[in-house]
Amino acid sequence: MFSVVKIIISAIIIGTVTEIARKSPAFGGAVAALPLVSILSAIWLYDQGEETERISRFVFGVLAGLPATAVLLLVAALALKVSLPLLAGHPFGDHRLGRFLCLQNLIFH
Repeated sequence: MFSVVKIIISAIIIGTVTEIARKSPAFGGAVAALPLVSILSAIWLYDQGEETERISRFVFGVLAGLPATAVLLLVAALALKVSLPLLAGHPFGDHRLGRFLCLQNLIFH
């Protein structure tokens, strides 16, 4: 039951951000950049009784993933700027994302 609640809340957040972005792309992007999902995930982990050490590792993992996210978004933005379809830039961004995630794994483990 709790999983269903998490899915519904996540869907509401995604839908709301999408509607905001339709009306104001810049503001929608700023709202999307907020760490809502990360904070909600940490709260749900805490609520489900996870140890604070484990939640701390999760939060550090989110921080370590920020450079990879930035690169992926940069590649998507540049692809769109030169009129490539959104998914056309993903192989390049995904490749960089994979490198960053491997680096993150080496640093944090």
